Amino acid sequence: MERRDFLKLSAAATLTLAVEPAWAQTAKTEIHWLGQATTKLTTASGKVIVIDPFLTNNPKTPQEFKNLDKLGKVDVILITHGHADHLGTVGRTDGSCDAVDLAKRTGAKVFGPAGLIQTMIDLGWVSAEQGIRFGKGGTVTPLGPEVKITQVRAEHSSEVTLTDPTTKKTHTYPAGEPAGFIIETENGLKVYHMGDTGLFGDMRLIGEYYKPDVVLIPIGGHFVMDPRDAAYATREMLKPKHAIPIHYGTFPVLKGTPQEYQSALGQTSTQVHPLSPGDKLTF
Repeated sequence: MERRDFLKLSAAATLTLAVEPAWAQTAKTEIHWLGQATTKLTTASGKVIVIDPFLTNNPKTPQEFKNLDKLGKVDVILITHGHADHLGTVGRTDGSCDAVDLAKRTGAKVFGPAGLIQTMIDLGWVSAEQGIRFGKGGTVTPLGPEVKITQVRAEHSSEVTLTDPTTKKTHTYPAGEPAGFIIETENGLKVYHMGDTGLFGDMRLIGEYYKPDVVLIPIGGHFVMDPRDAAYATREMLKPKHAIPIHYGTFPVLKGTPQEYQSALGQTSTQVHPLSPGDKLTF
């Protein structure tokens, strides 16, 4: 190699080393909430993760996003558990669901608790190559080593219930254990999507060990934490910088409100973002 070529390569390498830290400091992660637990997360480098896609028959999802194509590129789909309002089987009588439709349209792989993904494979919804099983405490990096997705505990149930299109009878299949996800993006932001959960003591461990910056926290009550429980988890256990209330108001039994959550939270350093479905935040 001639000396001038070596100098050009050295200069390019130096420029790359100088630019990468600046990029890491200025790039943003976008969180787009679409109602119930459905969340589209776009990482700092433009990778797209969709969590719990319940869209086409979600009464709170903006009309535009009831068309799954409007989500655009999707790289990974995460499912916290097998319930209809997280897989998107609500109102479906043909054995289909939003999660599977989205996977087929985009080619995205579907990650979730091992028991749930196995049921999805057994039902013929996804292939063994497209449905990726992992467990609590496990970390996957399908978008490269700089984006880490770790599965953590949730206190809830998980089953898949489908309606037979001919007989109209329902059939229920086991779907493993429910979960939440800690997603660490390229700019170091840690987002904790809690899925559906009640209050449990190990939230303190999750807060101390993973130190989430942003939590998407269910507040509706009945099936999940109510505002009082969610406030306790936020203030005493998780202590995030930011909290986004989810899983409320979609159905009549989910009565908790962001206002009740903020009132129960009281004085705290956590900034609460009471979004409307369709709203976005960047961090």
